[in-house]
Amino acid sequence: MLNWRVVDDLGTITPAQWQALDTQDNPFLSYAFLSGLEKFDCLKNQHWQPSHIVIEENNELLGVMPLYIKVDSFGEFVFDWAWAEAYQQAGRNYYPKLVSAIPFTPVAGSRFLVNKSHDSETIKQALLNAALSLLDENLYSSLHILFPEKNDLDVSTDSAGLKRITIQYHWLNNDYRDFQDFTDSLTSKKRKKIIKERRDIKNSGIEIERLNGDEISSEQWNVFYQFYCQTFYSKSGQPRLTLDFFKNLGKELPEQTLLVMAKKDKDYIAGAFAMSDLKTLYGRHWGCSQYVPYLHFELCYYQTIEHTIEKQLNRLDAGVQGEHKLARGFHPIAMPSAHWVREEDFRNAIANYLDKETTMMQEHIEMLESHLPFKLD
Repeated sequence: MLNWRVVDDLGTITPAQWQALDTQDNPFLSYAFLSGLEKFDCLKNQHWQPSHIVIEENNELLGVMPLYIKVDSFGEFVFDWAWAEAYQQAGRNYYPKLVSAIPFTPVAGSRFLVNKSHDSETIKQALLNAALSLLDENLYSSLHILFPEKNDLDVSTDSAGLKRITIQYHWLNNDYRDFQDFTDSLTSKKRKKIIKERRDIKNSGIEIERLNGDEISSEQWNVFYQFYCQTFYSKSGQPRLTLDFFKNLGKELPEQTLLVMAKKDKDYIAGAFAMSDLKTLYGRHWGCSQYVPYLHFELCYYQTIEHTIEKQLNRLDAGVQGEHKLARGFHPIAMPSAHWVREEDFRNAIANYLDKETTMMQEHIEMLESHLPFKLD
């Protein structure tokens, strides 16, 4: 039996201990990102209460499961509001629940972080068993593992987890030589539209800068953060991440941090934030101080596509929502999650619902794929 405990502060684990875990270079599973969310007050008042499961043996860190207690479903991107409403109508409580995910970040990756020197499957199963024990002992309504990698999903569904599918949009690098090589693969109508959008940005006198973490000045971070906050304020929301959090990422993960900034008449007017691992560029956040037609597409799609090609990465993950991404070469991707519902009657009802929803989602993905802008072979 492997002993486990619950940790509400990743600062109690050292960066050196974390280095022993197999995070597959995923920046969102890095110590800088996950512990930074707590250290720099990103989770404060956001209803993500850390409750991480940690397995240790002889003072050696064997495994970690990032885990949070949630009293709402904000910042998860796997929407279960209808489930919560059904609980309420039945006079029961859906919240609090347990969620294993990256807060505010719909990015796939391992949810069972295992020491590289130890047996992966044994520790993964032990982490999951510990989470299920927490579920039962504390009478939480449910446990949700969002956007797990395939091996983690297999462990989860083998242990009676209910599988759910959502859709994201990823641009896939088909060994393109450059951006023109990519646009040459599109139909004439779609190619001309993208070329026109990029030409309009260039003719408007806007300059674009791409900056790695160690190239980003404090002033540039400050300006970008104003853009980032404005995006939330314009939607009557509150910013999730803090300025110090962004600055720390640039310092701790300089090669994996990217800012794309737009400048006009010597002043920055927009910015986009992305992160990368060895295979994928992840476009995350965007904001601006003035509206310019097509500027969002230029910073969030075309610049990041160029960066993906130049760095010979496999894909660009543009996240959830936005069927307009199809016209710009993004593919609909089925993204799984796993769910355990403690009460049997609700578990059975949700299982039946997911059977129908999965069929609908698969059909929807097939329909979306029929609208891709690429030339037919």
